[in-house]
Amino acid sequence: MTEHIARHGLPDELDVERLDSRVVRRINRLEESAGTIDFAFNTAVMALRARCVVDPRAVEVETWYAAVNAMQLGSALFAVTGVSEGSVECRINRKVRTLPAVGPLSTADAGTWLNAFWLAVICREQQRMTQLCEIPLERLRAPEGEYDEYVYHWVDTLQTYWLRRPGLVEKLTDALRMSDPAVAQVAPPDLLQGLLYPPINLFYHFVTKDEDGFSPALEEALKLHRAYWTLSEDRKADIDGSIALGPLAIACLAYDGKLPIEVESDYLPKHFLEHSWLGEFPT
Repeated sequence: MTEHIARHGLPDELDVERLDSRVVRRINRLEESAGTIDFAFNTAVMALRARCVVDPRAVEVETWYAAVNAMQLGSALFAVTGVSEGSVECRINRKVRTLPAVGPLSTADAGTWLNAFWLAVICREQQRMTQLCEIPLERLRAPEGEYDEYVYHWVDTLQTYWLRRPGLVEKLTDALRMSDPAVAQVAPPDLLQGLLYPPINLFYHFVTKDEDGFSPALEEALKLHRAYWTLSEDRKADIDGSIALGPLAIACLAYDGKLPIEVESDYLPKHFLEHSWLGEFPT
């Protein structure tokens, strides 16, 4: 039996076209200077979330374009911050662009990496997933005190899984252990329990091919997501809660791996999960 997890109410009077236009303007400026690519990426992710408010099943082609633009910007961010000289060619918004090197950028950290990786997974962009996973972990370290140490174990786990490196079980075990609220010290407990820990737990059920446990873990992740985004009136109105990006990405891995997914929700746009638009446009 398929469980349906209702999405909480979100403001539906959004000027998504204005957000889309802002993303395009920021993309078009990157060839002159890529130093603001992190702002472009964040704006693109916001535009994607806004699109998913008004198109919760990702039926419309504009929602797919929003996902692709966000994915391409996330990958480009790490490409231009990985070199200090010359330029990098990146396909963004339907054309190949030559972006000047930026060099190290404080926002090109583990938290941003996770969002970029989730988007690459959702878009089934395996080459970009590989490029992201080849980034040395030390390059993703933020100033001390910004992230709990488990975040780096989590990134290491994902890189190890995708690149088929040894030590996956040990690294995943460390990520699970160190993300325990009794161990983690930086992330607020509600953020940790509601948004940060559930994808790690869900990934555990995926890599162990736990057919009986995956859907219940996904259901729990979405309920925790909803609980977090309905804890206050401000959160209820925040479009960041429109989709559960991490759980969606791992559900995409499970879907492609033929694990049964017995959960439906607008937090998991159907046509992203089932990659209905795959191959329709160059990415």
